[in-house]
Amino acid sequence: MKLTREYGEKISPEMIGLFFEDINFAADGGLYAEMIENRSFEAKEGFGTPGNFYAVDDYGYAWTPVCKDGEQTPRMQYVTGLPLSMVNPHYLRLTTYAAHQGFANQAYDGIYLEKGKSYHVSFYARCVAYEGETFSVEVNKDGTTYAKGSVAAVKPVPYAPFTDLTVEFPLTDGPFAEIQREIKGIDVTKRCREHEWVKYDMTLTADETVSGASFEIRLDVAGVVEFDLISMLPDDAVAGVFRKDLLEALKDIRPGFIRFPGGCIVEGISLENRYQWKKTVGELKDRKYIPNLWAFQDDRNFRKDLDAKRPDAHYGQSYGIGFYEYFVLCELLGAKPLPVLGMGAACQFRTTELVPIDNEEFREFVQDALDLIEFANGPVESKWGGLRAKMGHPQPFDLEMLAIGNEQWETKYVDIFERHVQFEKAIHAVYPKMKLLGTAGPSVENTLYDLAWDFYRKGQKENPDFVYAVDEHYYVSPQWMYDHIAFYDNYPREIGVFAGEYAAHTEDKENTMEAALAEAAFMTGLEKNAGVIKLASYAPLFNRIGHSQWKPDMIWFDDHEVYLTPNYYVQKLYANHVGDHTLQLNGQDETLRKEGIYVTASETKEGKLILKAVNTTDDAFLLPVEGADGQPVAGAAKIWVLETAGEKPAEKPEPSKVAECALELNGSIRLAPKSFTVLEV
Repeated sequence: MKLTREYGEKISPEMIGLFFEDINFAADGGLYAEMIENRSFEAKEGFGTPGNFYAVDDYGYAWTPVCKDGEQTPRMQYVTGLPLSMVNPHYLRLTTYAAHQGFANQAYDGIYLEKGKSYHVSFYARCVAYEGETFSVEVNKDGTTYAKGSVAAVKPVPYAPFTDLTVEFPLTDGPFAEIQREIKGIDVTKRCREHEWVKYDMTLTADETVSGASFEIRLDVAGVVEFDLISMLPDDAVAGVFRKDLLEALKDIRPGFIRFPGGCIVEGISLENRYQWKKTVGELKDRKYIPNLWAFQDDRNFRKDLDAKRPDAHYGQSYGIGFYEYFVLCELLGAKPLPVLGMGAACQFRTTELVPIDNEEFREFVQDALDLIEFANGPVESKWGGLRAKMGHPQPFDLEMLAIGNEQWETKYVDIFERHVQFEKAIHAVYPKMKLLGTAGPSVENTLYDLAWDFYRKGQKENPDFVYAVDEHYYVSPQWMYDHIAFYDNYPREIGVFAGEYAAHTEDKENTMEAALAEAAFMTGLEKNAGVIKLASYAPLFNRIGHSQWKPDMIWFDDHEVYLTPNYYVQKLYANHVGDHTLQLNGQDETLRKEGIYVTASETKEGKLILKAVNTTDDAFLLPVEGADGQPVAGAAKIWVLETAGEKPAEKPEPSKVAECALELNGSIRLAPKSFTVLEV
């Protein structure tokens, strides 16, 4: 293969990125390091199918009473009244009948502790009728305690009843409160002190390593105590939010951008269930818990089955990772943020529900977009920029891109084209430099896709800022990817393409080397056409083993281990080795494809050559490499080779490895059978 110094197309430095959707327990129970499940007692259980679904309150899900055999079981009531937050109004009222009784949390698949590691525990409590001195927090399994600590219980301040007042409950605000103070000469706020919540904080240190353990809070003596917002986080949680090993796996990719928060959850199974970014910022206690869209059965062919439910029908969103944390995540990874906002229509796969475009409520969706930009970039003197600063980030997040809608398409019911027009006008009137992304629906091979592109291209001719790129999705077979390497060769370049969700789905829908090689080969076509492919991200990103709603996925994990798939390493190798320009291969790549070899070449600003090669055959292949002068390319080089590492263990992705080494290049590269190779020289 002869390499010229003839440049092809410029490559966006942020081209290879990540798509994060809260599916497969990606957030709660995943990247969000919180170990307690249903920490605010707001859980619901999802039933039914799209068009016929419902949720049943199950506030005590994941919690159980703790007592000795033969004792009266503690009473656990899930009540409202004087909550920690009216946004999440339910809390636990615990009544114990003997010393050392309490309650426990199942913590997803059980608590995992690592010997010597510390964990921060916090909770809010209110002593209603409790004379004990402390609250004890323990992690137990099979009669053994692996970590234990206690905090002193704060008792309510006694008060004298206001027998002379004519109102049943003195007001603590407004003119009546002042009148009462003047008449009685007392501070009526003391009357409410018994209803104050007290926050407790403590640290647990693991004596030994354990998995599948129980998190427990116990009382010294019999009594009545109310609890809410119970939390346990490992002390090494990055920024106090993100699970360290999962974050490091993302950081190693060096993503150029992160698309968030989805995905179908952006729109919701209904508009009530949609993702509303304003409800995910501010204090944790005030972030409204909702059922996750993926908690509901997704079998659209049996809509009459009202009792259908998923194994993880309690899957919820606590928003411990909300929009603020997403922006922080981008900053930690050095990636550009790419938020996706709804257009006023629920998920079209599941319903035709929408807010009419001439309805005032639709203006709220548009205003949400404007306010999000202010939250990300606005000065601290502004309303939403001020909230960002209050949350700990006075500096702007430098948001440059915003996606309007996810995987939606024009129908007689849903007018996404006019909705894009309305969003574009409103946003660019205030933020003219914001890059807006459109959507071409769920597939690239139908008339709806062509209709979308006709719309965006027409709009672009009339307004150069109409759209920066159009989001395309394809979940396809490996063979489809091989057959479509040249898919973008003849695309017009006026509007960019965002390959926002893609993956090769084998027949068993597992993460395999077969799928990874097809993706690596397809990505040679993406890189070759970098002039139109502005952004690309594999999907989905995470899967907690035993809690799958969708397969395959890039990163699998359990309570303490991370399993990196061959597909992960393909994305990492591409993102870690991004050139500045492609190099023209003048048809040589097309010739090599006939032999099952797929290649792309690029060069950095510093003159470093980057060659990516996929060998899909069962035999090794010797790839000659010549310079423009016809002489063999020689010199010090580095090479990375992705190969399978053995048989796939049960319920886990096929293992793989990347061999990295330095070598003295001498005119050719040996491509191992069924491998993906990256060379830098």
